[in-house]
Order: sequence, then C-alpha cells, then structure tokens
Amino acid sequence: MKKIMKSLAAIAILTLISCGGKEEKKSNDIQIGQKPDATEATKEEPVSTVKPSETVDLTNKGVGPIKSVELGATVDQAMAAKGMEVYKTKCMACHKVDKKFIGPPPTGILERRTPEWIMNMILDPEGMTKNDPLAKALLMEFNGSPMANQNLTEEEARQVLEYFRTL
Repeated sequence: MKKIMKSLAAIAILTLISCGGKEEKKSNDIQIGQKPDATEATKEEPVSTVKPSETVDLTNKGVGPIKSVELGATVDQAMAAKGMEVYKTKCMACHKVDKKFIGPPPTGILERRTPEWIMNMILDPEGMTKNDPLAKALLMEFNGSPMANQNLTEEEARQVLEYFRTL
C-alpha cells in the first residue's frame, strides 16, 4: 500500500511538472534551410549603401562660427598657395590629397559639402562631430578617429578651402 501511494504521488508530481509553466522560447538563430519570420524581416531598418564620405549634401552648413562663405568665380591663386602650405604643415599627417588615409581625401570635397560646412569642420571638429549628423557618420566611417583641432584662424581655414578648390 505504501508503494502504491508513493508511486501515485510520484506520478502526480511528474504530471504537474510536465504540464505547468511551459514557455515557448523563440530562438533568433536561423537554422540551415529555415527562413526568417516575415515579421522579423520587416523590423530591420534599410541600410544605406552610400558611405558618409561619398554622401552629397550641399545644404548643410554645419555647426560652428561660419554662417556664410562667398567664393569668387575664379580661384584666388595667392590664397590657394597659402592654403596649400597650411594643408601641408597641419593636415597631411591624416589627409592624403587623392586617397583615403586616416581621414577622407579633400579632392572633390566642394562637390559634396558646402564651403561653410568645410570651414566649420576645419575650425571646430569637436563641435561638428558632436552636433552634426554627417560629421558623426564620418567619424564612424573612419574608425572613430576624430579630426584633430589644429587651431587654425578663420583666414587660414579660408585659405585651405581655396586650396581645396584647386584639387
């Protein structure tokens, strides 16, 4: 009689354990031959295939002291020559004229950015990477290597901008 009672108690306990509190755990792993749920596929954001360095944005003036820049119809060669010297001494450690290095190449930059954005980036790279979405994206594209603030004057930054017009 004791054996029967113990057996019935064991069966009752096993029955309660096996029936109660079972939660279905959903695995996010996709097995071979298994397709993702349609609802999960729609949750993903579309990924832009254009790199921030290749993005064209000719409306954004950036965040900083420069609100307006007037470019002459032709390049001021004297100013561009001074800008080339500033670029060689302050910028070439991280920027190569025609190829990606630690930072993006300046060739064709005026086809992708406004003059104001360029000068604001030169004059206040910390403020730009903190407050400008495009500058933030560039920081990520270039492995989180922030642009060093070279403490250029507005005149020097304008000279560098004029040099960029010659590239």
